[in-house]
Amino acid sequence: MLQVNVLRNNTADVKKRLAIKHFSQPELVDALIAMDDDRKKLQAEFDHIQSKVNATSKEIGKLIGQGKKEEAEASKTAVADWKASLEPLKEQMAQVEKQLLDTLVLLPNLPAKQVPEGRTPDENVVVREGGSKPNLPAGSVPHWDLIKQYDLVDFETGAKITGSGFPLYKGKGAKLQRALVQYFLDYNTAAGYTEYLPPFMVNEASAFATGQLPDKEGQMYHATADNFYLIPTAEVPVTNIYRDTIVKQEELPIKMTAYSPCFRREAGSFGKDVRGLNRVHQFEKVEIIQLVEPEKSFMVLDEMVLHVEKLLQVLQLPYRILLLCGGDMGFTSAITYDFEVYSAAQERWLEVSSVSNFENYQANRMKCRYKDAAGKTQFVHSLNGSSLALPRIVACLLENNQTAEGIQLPEVLHSYFGSGKISK
Repeated sequence: MLQVNVLRNNTADVKKRLAIKHFSQPELVDALIAMDDDRKKLQAEFDHIQSKVNATSKEIGKLIGQGKKEEAEASKTAVADWKASLEPLKEQMAQVEKQLLDTLVLLPNLPAKQVPEGRTPDENVVVREGGSKPNLPAGSVPHWDLIKQYDLVDFETGAKITGSGFPLYKGKGAKLQRALVQYFLDYNTAAGYTEYLPPFMVNEASAFATGQLPDKEGQMYHATADNFYLIPTAEVPVTNIYRDTIVKQEELPIKMTAYSPCFRREAGSFGKDVRGLNRVHQFEKVEIIQLVEPEKSFMVLDEMVLHVEKLLQVLQLPYRILLLCGGDMGFTSAITYDFEVYSAAQERWLEVSSVSNFENYQANRMKCRYKDAAGKTQFVHSLNGSSLALPRIVACLLENNQTAEGIQLPEVLHSYFGSGKISK
């Protein structure tokens, strides 16, 4: 969530940066400043009356001690009238503050200075590429055929149990999922991340704190009886560990990693882009999150990008890193790098990770702060990234490594999977 003083002190720049995200309601910036003016006026009036109440109340005792009963009674009447006038002021202040907050959360995070202009994914900037695209043998097929040949995933039974987009992994398919999750967690904890296993549902306050509400209600599954939301990513519960917390400066950076299933309705998804494992409603993902000092967040962002890049290199997958343009960025992000791996059988790039710096946008919502060396309380900066999302990684591992003898797995997975190959 943006801060009103940022809007007030940098109005022109705020509108310019919101335009990079193609935000359609720049007039809200001026409306918010006007609301804040109203709030300040009401607060000043309230404080003025309260000061009169406090000062006159002190005088009443003196007047009584001096035998000035009539003056004391008059002062009591005045105090009672002033106190009565405070109640409607309190109500007005509460209304204005609610309106201010309700409007403030409609503003997306401001894009960082490095974010390129652009409206569509085609205008994202390729930062670098790595790995080599494989030359597949004759007769190679996409992963949705491979999972049938090797009996790895049962989409039909998953649909019977729940619905379309809820795959049922079985046998070696389930084992590969477990192997990847374990490897990703080991890789992250070796880099200093503390592992968590969070709840897979969150309350409304947690969803608000990380920016899922009020922006993404339609994409989350909602357990209405208890007003809980199934998590779209482990980012939500893990970041909220530090909601309403003041951490010590020496505790920063806070590095966390977690595995979780992720639930996304993906409303409106259709066509070839959602076939097989390309887009499902439930999938597994390992996440990395950091809370850091503001001046270090972009250095940490670079470190997290390199961390994910190394993971793809070890998995021997061809990849590219894209800096997202303003129009393709998420609501809460200040800057995002997407990782895509090349699906040789589909001949297309598939997104497998996003690494983002939210600056203090999430921290302001969830009131996560620290005290700096001067004793001043500041918001931390929060960052997160997928390390990694499994469905498309599995799709590319299967497609890119298919041979006549089976699917050859990267060496790093051999001990986790118990074999170097998936065979029939």
